Amino acid sequence: MDPISQGIIGSAAAQTIQRNNHSLGLLAIVGFLSGMAPDLDIFIRSQTDPLLFLEFHRQFTHSLIFIPIGGLLCASIFFWVIKRFSAITFHETWIYTTIGYGTHSLLDACTSYGTLLFWPFSFERVAWNNISIIDPLFTFPIIVFVGLSVYLKKRVLGRCGLVWALCYLLLGVYLNHVALQAGKDLADARGHPVSRIVAKPTFANLLIWKIVYESGGYFYTDGVRILPTKKIFTGEKIKKLDLNHDLSWIDKNSQQHKDIHRFAWFSDDFLALQPDNPSRIVDIRYSMLPNEIGGLWGIEISKEATKEEHVQYITNRSLSERRFKQLLKMVMEN
Repeated sequence: MDPISQGIIGSAAAQTIQRNNHSLGLLAIVGFLSGMAPDLDIFIRSQTDPLLFLEFHRQFTHSLIFIPIGGLLCASIFFWVIKRFSAITFHETWIYTTIGYGTHSLLDACTSYGTLLFWPFSFERVAWNNISIIDPLFTFPIIVFVGLSVYLKKRVLGRCGLVWALCYLLLGVYLNHVALQAGKDLADARGHPVSRIVAKPTFANLLIWKIVYESGGYFYTDGVRILPTKKIFTGEKIKKLDLNHDLSWIDKNSQQHKDIHRFAWFSDDFLALQPDNPSRIVDIRYSMLPNEIGGLWGIEISKEATKEEHVQYITNRSLSERRFKQLLKMVMEN
């Protein structure tokens, strides 16, 4: 999720295990910084390999096995500051930082981006699809609870923040199930045998979900509003990328061919050629509107590239006024 959400969950978790109401402000800071620490992997980048960061973001720093190591690294840094203001021992600091660090991976796994929780034993990207990567309704109440716990010196309020987070995430699990069933019902009504289907919340809410299912070599995308009343927003379909057929001109020993497979792993093979640009391969799971194809990111290939050249990584995250109004209309209309 976004850094603020990760940090504030770390704060609430660190406060929760404190045995008294002392040093709650200090623990909030330690938990906040520890909760954001796993995302330092974003600095693993290469000027020559544009996909390197996709392979390493949410990789080893987010794995369950690395949590105590990450907590230890954070404790080793923070303790030298903490000891000037508190009698907390290094061992206690390690516990607080480990708790804060550990919340990050689990929260990221709740999003649809994918997290390598079981690295190095598995390279499967775990994605439970029960919350958006940014959701103010999830984050803001936790900020309030943590702030009040510091101001009033009552750690029980930090625990209230964690209870809110847990309830919200469980609501997301339930709504994901409802959205998946709506997608399956829609496919059945169309007479489409479904080979796989995913449902993910749209940006910053749990009300509207994007459904993507595969059938007969095509991907179908639709939107479904679950609350306050169920409504289907019929979407688009697009042919699934067939690398051997659609891009038969690519040398199988070239770097571009290897990069396409790397991007397919990241995207769980939800790939298609962009209709208005056949040189661009997009991840169709993500779009500004739930019922459209337009990918937020993709890779661009070139027939002029040398055998050693990489693909280009492309992003398209602009939310136009028109799209924003369309999303609001989906939320509000009866």
